[in-house]
Amino acid sequence: MIPPAELGELEAFRSLLSGEEQAEIGGALCTSFEATRGSALFNRTLGLGLAEPATEAALDAIDNFFSRRGLAYGIPLTPDAQPSELPEWLEARGFRRGYAWTKFARRADLTDDLDHLLGSRLRVKAVSTDRADLFADVFMRAYGTPEVTRPLLERLPDSEGWHCFVAFDGDEPAATGSLFVTGAVGWVGPGGTLPEFRRRGAQGALLAARIEAGREAGCETLVTETGEPIDGQPGGSYRNLERAGFEPLYVRQNYLSSADGDTSGTRA
Repeated sequence: MIPPAELGELEAFRSLLSGEEQAEIGGALCTSFEATRGSALFNRTLGLGLAEPATEAALDAIDNFFSRRGLAYGIPLTPDAQPSELPEWLEARGFRRGYAWTKFARRADLTDDLDHLLGSRLRVKAVSTDRADLFADVFMRAYGTPEVTRPLLERLPDSEGWHCFVAFDGDEPAATGSLFVTGAVGWVGPGGTLPEFRRRGAQGALLAARIEAGREAGCETLVTETGEPIDGQPGGSYRNLERAGFEPLYVRQNYLSSADGDTSGTRA
């Protein structure tokens, strides 16, 4: 069984990349986006070793799925992925370790006061299809995703399960964030703030909006992830999540098939 912390992200990327080639192999989901051939964020295998133990035959099939498309790809592994030899199997196949991520979760129904996240004059608004272009434009400029991802982003406000938000400073769009709901799990997707509006509390306000949206959607658990602390020092996203009541669960290692692989989502 795939745990909520992994299930939310897996189903979000299944939705995000619907229309692109995907495959279910060994209980895991392989996604691809050939417009970003070096992206190990869009081209990767999620949930490996969780629904069922991975096998060498499954790894062969996964490699075939990506290699016949000429794609560098990633395989994230949780500490519970089975069998325990899986990291050694990947390394023997030439995979290298990339930047690891910390997985977080919080109960959606907590009645904690989120006012401490709202110390910003920015207004957060849910956006629908009529502002899809705005959502995509701000996200791309803030997060640094390549232009080829625009069609993916523009369809999110009209896609089942997605809740998309933009923070405004007056009439000026400043930041974005999204939530994807699958069953009782809400995945808090990446947010981005334009450089000129940073350090104004935009992401705290967007987290509060997404937490409330998850409650209203009937979520039991909210999950997300960000990069692990470097030299013991958490980054801004890590601190924002803790302030919003998210608790770190574990560090998930990203294994990359190629030195060209990149998990940031900013490389085409």
